[in-house]
Amino acid sequence: MVSRRDAIIAAGAAGVSLAAGSPALGQSAAAPPVKPEHAKFAAEIAAAQERLDAFMTAFNARDLAAFEATFNFPHVRFASGKVTVINPGFHKPEMFTTGALTDWDHSAWQRRDVIHAGADKVHIDTRFSRFRKDGSVIGGFDSIYIVTRQDGRWGIQGRSSFAP
Repeated sequence: MVSRRDAIIAAGAAGVSLAAGSPALGQSAAAPPVKPEHAKFAAEIAAAQERLDAFMTAFNARDLAAFEATFNFPHVRFASGKVTVINPGFHKPEMFTTGALTDWDHSAWQRRDVIHAGADKVHIDTRFSRFRKDGSVIGGFDSIYIVTRQDGRWGIQGRSSFAP
């Protein structure tokens, strides 16, 4: 038996919508409602999810200043068999036209589920897809984002992704 989650993930990878109200192909899924076990941290979760929205918006706009503004530094990325420590100024415009992003036009969240939440940190299980300009899917990638509050400011501190 296939779980609903696995069916939704498979449908997302295939570009199929399973439910009314699901995002259109290439559009980000909204943050899900806060689970009862995390209700105590609803405000923190909302702030963390907002950072993910801002991250995706800035990335898709290719706005490096706004993109880096979504991070808390140092930012750590685990991907492609490497650990990369990112500090301000790390990202360059050519990142949008080379390597894994050569054919890329935009990305969208497929899933954003809170795993753990606390007063100053939220772990979010995500899946995002990358799309070409014609709307075809390049790929979908599972990730975990760690969003922290430092000096009262929320930012993405780390992420572990299966994306290249």
